Amino acid sequence: MRILVLGATGYVGSRLVPALLADGHTVVAASSSPPDPARFEWGGIVEWAQCDVTSTDDVAAAIEGVDGVCYLVHSLSSRGFSGIDLLGAQVVRRAVDAASVSRLVYLSGLVPDVPHGELSAHIASRLDVEEELLDSNASTLALRAGIVIGAGSTSFEVIRQLGSLLVVQPIPTWLNTRVQPIAVTDAVRALVEAFTPESTLEGAVDIGGPDVMAYPRLLAAYARAAGLLRVRVPLLFAPTAVVAAGTAGLVQAPFWTVTALVESLRHDMVCRDGATWEPADGAPLLTVREAMARALAGTGLEGPLLSDPSWTRQDAPWVDRLPAPRTVRAGASLAWHRLRPLIEG
Repeated sequence: MRILVLGATGYVGSRLVPALLADGHTVVAASSSPPDPARFEWGGIVEWAQCDVTSTDDVAAAIEGVDGVCYLVHSLSSRGFSGIDLLGAQVVRRAVDAASVSRLVYLSGLVPDVPHGELSAHIASRLDVEEELLDSNASTLALRAGIVIGAGSTSFEVIRQLGSLLVVQPIPTWLNTRVQPIAVTDAVRALVEAFTPESTLEGAVDIGGPDVMAYPRLLAAYARAAGLLRVRVPLLFAPTAVVAAGTAGLVQAPFWTVTALVESLRHDMVCRDGATWEPADGAPLLTVREAMARALAGTGLEGPLLSDPSWTRQDAPWVDRLPAPRTVRAGASLAWHRLRPLIEG
């Protein structure tokens, strides 16, 4: 199958493309930025397309001659991401129908069981995009994932950076919601399986790992995996917006991305009974413990790639050489991240 991967240079896309190639597919790797094949080990064995999904002309050119489309585009780093994402979905859905593409797969987000009006802006936007794409004439599948575990994943990096920086971790009482993370290895498995001829999955299907836990337990799981002694204390009065902004100030991820993710944790983010993906090959899913061990050891798909965003990697090697506790080194890394643009002009 010839598959167009929209968002191929992102976190999941950069790991999905080689998996699709290994499964025998031909890949057209598309992103909004100019192609830079040298950034990726697989860069020289795929077709490339520069494609802004909100541009009718870009999408029509990229989609020509493909059998399937994998939609991995999200605009969380922009303040007005909801409108941008919906427009992109509309343009892509129309192009898919016009080109008679046979398969369309979207990596969506887990949707809490609450009215649409109570959803966070992030989850509401994912659902709006999902519903638009599911209107396509193609065989369409939305795979809904929550927290994706792996070095370089925004949700994991927020956990890692907070866990490294804060010895005492204030936890708002409203944050005792349940989450069901998935290892990036398994998220990629689900996406690859969706493009196999045998796949009959359609509509909205949840994907999650075997562990369901309260969010504070996930922070504790990271501390154990990293060998850190951390204390979590309840915070009785903590408005969501204040917690989101405070978290964004303590990590290196883009501000609007972090605030959107934190606001999404007001409700349980778990898979639905009877609507959850079970791997066709029967192989077990990675546990949170296994996925975090891989991320910290730098192995498997959970390990970091040189193509991951620069803020997810240590861009000041001298920080690791500081004869200081982990929390001090984490603070120095954050300070350098904030000051570097000013110093370098």
